[in-house]
Amino acid sequence: MSGQLVAKTAHFALHMAKSHAAGGAPDLFPGGGAWLGVILPKRWARHAVTRNTLRRQIYAVTRELAAGLPQLPMVVRLRSGFSRQDFPSATSDALKREARAELLSLLGERLARRPRAPAVAPSAAPAPQADDAPA
Repeated sequence: MSGQLVAKTAHFALHMAKSHAAGGAPDLFPGGGAWLGVILPKRWARHAVTRNTLRRQIYAVTRELAAGLPQLPMVVRLRSGFSRQDFPSATSDALKREARAELLSLLGERLARRPRAPAVAPSAAPAPQADDAPA
């Protein structure tokens, strides 16, 4: 992958581009903002139902964390398979919980620890106060 490996868990890896346009190159992701790609190889998830279940979990977690994600192109990649002995059903609640926990760790906690550019602080306006004077 050409994007930098940012974080990984037992089953997933997160790659991120440094910016939208690299030094005069045409922008592949017009409009800026966060872009998400998902790679779920058949090598690690043989059945389409498993890949679709994992894909839905990835999109659900990113929707929940959208406000905290960097405004850059990202790719979430399945890097190893889930054990068929531990998760015999492709759509089991146990598989969904395990995938969700790893994705929250991958996208939430690990990205929160990455250094970011300082945000511009809004102007400090005094909080409105109730009048104590009689009317």
